[in-house]
Amino acid sequence: MFTTFRGGQSGGWRVTSISKVKGETLPRVPALSIIASEAIALPLLPSTTAWRLAGVISDLRYTNRAEKEQLDAQQAGLGRREASCAALIPIRKTVAWWNLTPEERREIFEDKSHHIAGTLKYLPAIARQLFHSRDLGEPFDFLTWFEFAPEHTALFDELVAMLRATEEWSYVEREVDIRLVREE
Repeated sequence: MFTTFRGGQSGGWRVTSISKVKGETLPRVPALSIIASEAIALPLLPSTTAWRLAGVISDLRYTNRAEKEQLDAQQAGLGRREASCAALIPIRKTVAWWNLTPEERREIFEDKSHHIAGTLKYLPAIARQLFHSRDLGEPFDFLTWFEFAPEHTALFDELVAMLRATEEWSYVEREVDIRLVREE
């Protein structure tokens, strides 16, 4: 199942900001639509879509069984009524990251950067889903999607600041922070 995020003139989410964190940004758009389908969703007619990012939900790559069980027990699902704020953060990592072995990436990801352990305190207030894009030839390696209630915006900002301060994030060469509010 593919998930396609399309930035354009209409969609279920209103874009409140698009911020360049590292590398090239994306064109500003007023709205975002999200389509889940068996194939990457392309417009049927010429559209006013400024950009399209696609990804797939994949197996967990750097998470062990105990961490997965802890995440499953604590995390909230997407689509909660009260979670009317969202962030789409596409990320591309450096060639140096991909030249590491999976064991070396795991060591940086969790043993040094505490990606999982450090983020548990933000659950269940912040729901998230990771989409893999690298093997699809997309411009980003990962599309990270987060949903949260408006009162948890500062908590979300704290979460991303904590992650961006880790050794793992030294391997990021492109990152865009897209903030959204669900259309009523």
